[in-house]
Order: sequence, then C-alpha cells, then structure tokens
Amino acid sequence: MKLILQGPSCTQALAQACAALFPGSTLQNFAQFPYQTWRITDCAAPGDAQRQQLQALCEGVCDYALLPQSMNWDSFGLLVMDMDSTLITIECIDEIADLQGLKAQVSEITEAAMRGELDFDASLKRRVALLQGLPQAALQQVYEERLRFSPGAENMLAAMRAHGVKTLLVSGGFTFFTERVKAQMQLDYAHANQLGVADGKLSGQVEGEILNAAKKRDFLQHYCAQLGITAQHAIAMGDGANDLLMMGAAGLSVAYHAKPRVKQQAMCGFDHVGMDGMLALLAY
Repeated sequence: MKLILQGPSCTQALAQACAALFPGSTLQNFAQFPYQTWRITDCAAPGDAQRQQLQALCEGVCDYALLPQSMNWDSFGLLVMDMDSTLITIECIDEIADLQGLKAQVSEITEAAMRGELDFDASLKRRVALLQGLPQAALQQVYEERLRFSPGAENMLAAMRAHGVKTLLVSGGFTFFTERVKAQMQLDYAHANQLGVADGKLSGQVEGEILNAAKKRDFLQHYCAQLGITAQHAIAMGDGANDLLMMGAAGLSVAYHAKPRVKQQAMCGFDHVGMDGMLALLAY
C-alpha cells in the first residue's frame, strides 16, 4: 500500500514518524505539489494498532490517505462531485433563504440533513417551501455575489481534463446553479433538482423527482456504464450524508471538509488541503 501525507504543517519529522510505523517502507517528498506532501510506499496492510497510531500522529496536523499502491491516474475514468460545500463553499439554499431573512431557520434544517439526522427529501421540501414568493432574480444574485469555488478546485479539474477523466456534478441543490457551474468549470455532466417558478417568483416547490442520495449513486453508475467502466473506476467526493451511497459505490471516496459520519465511512478525507489534494493521491 501507499500512504499519502499532505498539509501546510506536514513536516519531514512527522512523515518519518509515520514511515516508522511501516518497516521496510520508502519515504519520498513530493515537492511539486501545493502543500507539504510526502508519499510512503511499500507499506504492509496496517493492523488496528498501527491505524490508531497513524491517526494519533496526523490528527489535527495533516491529511493522510492509505491507498492501494497501484492506484493512480490510470485507475479512474470518472470523478463524481457534490456541489454545495464541496465544489463550492456555500450551501446555495441557505444563501437564497438569507435574502428572505430565513437563513438561520433554513441552515439549521440543512445541517441536520447533511448529518443524516433528517430524511433528505422531506427536509428539502420543507426548506424550499420557505422560499415561496422570492423573486427568481435572487438566484442570479446568489450566483454572482456569494458563490465561490473551493480552494484548489480549478487545479484539480484541470488535472482531470489533462488525464482524460470525465467530471460529473450531482447535487441535491438546484439546476440554476449546477448548469452555470458546469459551464464555468468545463464539467462534462451535471444533474440537480429543479426549483418551481411561477410569474417570476419561486413557487416553493421542487419540480419532478428529487435528486437524493440514491439518485446520486444511480447517476454515478449510469455514467460509468456509458463510459464503459465499472464503479471501481470512479472517484466520488462529498461532504454530507446524502453523498454516502455514491461514495460507497466508488473505487475511491474522498470526504471533503465533511461531516463526522462521512469522514468515518470515506476511504480518505481532506481537511487541511484543498480539492487539489487529489493530485497527490493519483500521482504516478
């Protein structure tokens, strides 16, 4: 196996201490990446005690990923991403609600849903109902004034294009934003929920079937089939409970600044680096 360590505070001393947990391993500095990055190769599969020691060394200091040594760019043909709080830094529905003076109320529901404490479909309907009557122009205002991409997103996506990896955005948010993000970031595919609009105002309803956790997994599998690859050749990145099904189906799952439940189930997580931490994971 290989162990990737990265983060602004990932020192050589820390890397050496981690390497010592794997006798016979080889330590390499990756100076070409934007963070302090180290790769330790020829690691034997760790036992529980080793995993606990590794976590104790890295927790609060750097991100680490223990992956198959053969995993690299050639292993994947599709990257599937959540949008809100993953590819972008905001939750769009919370920012829309802010224009109604309801951000605190809607954010509370959003957070509970992302922790997996609420049924996603029901929670989305509750939140969208609170937006009824807001001018449709408010969506453009949120896009222009508040939507920002997560650090490292452009670098990561450029690398995906360079290596022939297709990109899919699947969001429990709204098509108004996913279509614009798709165009701006040169993504290959995007799917989300459709907000109802009547007479230039939000109707307070979601049109059609809700894109939830199961639908995210279904889209991952659909595009894998279309590309002629299995789900093991897909990467899934997300932050909330409604990303867990697609992450569980993928060959590599990355929890991005995620809720605790998601971090526990993902293969690895990014808390100290941006989205371009992916480059070190897949380096040849």
